[in-house]
Amino acid sequence: MPEPTVAVLAADYHSGYAVVGVLAAIGVLFVAVAFGAGRLLRPMVPTPEKLLTYECGVDPVGEGWAHTQVRYYVYAFLYVIFAVDSIFLFPWATVFAAAGYGATTLVEMFIFLGFLAVGLLYAWKKGVLAWT
Repeated sequence: MPEPTVAVLAADYHSGYAVVGVLAAIGVLFVAVAFGAGRLLRPMVPTPEKLLTYECGVDPVGEGWAHTQVRYYVYAFLYVIFAVDSIFLFPWATVFAAAGYGATTLVEMFIFLGFLAVGLLYAWKKGVLAWT
């Protein structure tokens, strides 16, 4: 069987990227068409109330500075961290079940979970998790 030439290998290599490029262009085109259709089809009736600045359901009355409770953001951030952690645990479980990857994946996952545990312990020691 003859060995493939460099030109054939380069063509195969670039055709893979061409497929990715075409899919990216189709995705951008899809988003552009969706935004354009939304702009053309939506009703446009500006009123003074609609042109007001709107933020978090509160009318812009008074000063622009308001006290915000940070603890809500901390809990939301902790939720996101542990949601991402659970997303990493599912593929890890499938790789751990494969032959030949047991010890390596076990050590890697315990290092990952260790970093998360240290971060959680740090937040607990600093009193971030205390609801006042």
